[in-house]
Amino acid sequence: MPFTLTSEAFTHGQAIPPTYTCDGRDVSPPLAWTEPPSGTKSLALLSDDPDAPMGTWVHWVLYNLPASTRTLPEAYPTSAQQSGGSRQGKTDFGRTGYGGPCPPSGTHRYFFKLYALDALLSLAPGASAQQLQQAMQGHILAQAELMGTYRRQRSSR
Repeated sequence: MPFTLTSEAFTHGQAIPPTYTCDGRDVSPPLAWTEPPSGTKSLALLSDDPDAPMGTWVHWVLYNLPASTRTLPEAYPTSAQQSGGSRQGKTDFGRTGYGGPCPPSGTHRYFFKLYALDALLSLAPGASAQQLQQAMQGHILAQAELMGTYRRQRSSR
């Protein structure tokens, strides 16, 4: 069975509801996924916007999720260290936890990438997306991806 990532808030390729953006509550969307491959020891999640004017903008860095986890609730807490051992890194907003879409102009794509890993990562809370990507090298068993789009609903605040 393929490793897939979904959200009850939006489907792949469709618009992300404003609740999960800077135009709304700016909380993380609920996410769910299928059984990861055998041998998975932890999960990691990266969310980014490759359409940002200055290059890819990182919106969420989450790692060392227990392998038994199958969902993340809406409004996942933003602290760097979570119960159960998971950790969050710094986004390009300069803080830990999810930071929602807030494109300066036009419609942007937002990728949520979930990785099944054969190891727990020895990264401290607050790691960067680049540090996470380096630590995952050689440990990725499978990857699932969900992409949503967003265009600002009102002028910049």
